[in-house]
Amino acid sequence: MDPASLYREDTYTDRRIGTIRILTPVTRDGGTDPGRPVLYVGETQLLTTGGLLPLVFEIEATSLGDAADKFADGAEMAIERTRREIEQMRREQASQIIVPDSMPGGGLRGPGLGGPGMGGPGSGLIRPR
Repeated sequence: MDPASLYREDTYTDRRIGTIRILTPVTRDGGTDPGRPVLYVGETQLLTTGGLLPLVFEIEATSLGDAADKFADGAEMAIERTRREIEQMRREQASQIIVPDSMPGGGLRGPGLGGPGMGGPGSGLIRPR
């Protein structure tokens, strides 16, 4: 742990939509550190077809009330950012090309051509007489 980067954490929730965590910077002896800003972090969950997706986002705020007022906007930005990241992962996955040399069994070899698992002795494949 970095003793110069310690925070005290207070958690507030409405028990319906989400949680706001207030991270108050503290010195190594536990006193409030006025030289660093207080951080406000929102947490909620998004129901997807794959189940619940946790969303965590920073809220630019100066007080708990200000953070609560800005919670919905922060959640919307987190949802949009997550949507873009998922779309990017889908594009990357769809653009992957399977190279024949990376296929199981040593590539594109037919029965009897000596490839492992492709009709050689003990491979379990039926070979013509």
